[in-house]
Amino acid sequence: MSYFSRPLPPIELTEEDAPFWEHVRAGRLHFQCCDDCSAYTHPPALHCRRCGSPRRGWRPAPRQGVLFSFTVVHRAAHPSVRDDMPYNVVLVAFPDRGDVRLVTNVVGIAPEDLRIGMALEIFIDDTGGTSVPRARSVALDL
Repeated sequence: MSYFSRPLPPIELTEEDAPFWEHVRAGRLHFQCCDDCSAYTHPPALHCRRCGSPRRGWRPAPRQGVLFSFTVVHRAAHPSVRDDMPYNVVLVAFPDRGDVRLVTNVVGIAPEDLRIGMALEIFIDDTGGTSVPRARSVALDL
């Protein structure tokens, strides 16, 4: 079951982000990585934000991250999401990938149960033909 009750609009791809979405459509999460200094970048860019190199590649992203920040939306910005209120928008951090943050939603959790630092697992949700990365809460491996 998808997070939103209606299909998402098609994603307009750019030169920078097309490979990211190609990986997502194939069921994989990959982040851009500089071939010269090994800095990870997300959202994707044409040049490395650390060293400026145009030599960029794509490497598998971890499937687990932590909740860095979030907001809960209570007022529909568009009629298509009115039936899905309230919903969350989160930033997921990947500590071993530097400053990389992924904007997504955490599914299967009440808004009041979201906590900064909680462990999240990333999965690919096929919403009405549009694949997007989503997150769900997981127990920490101690």
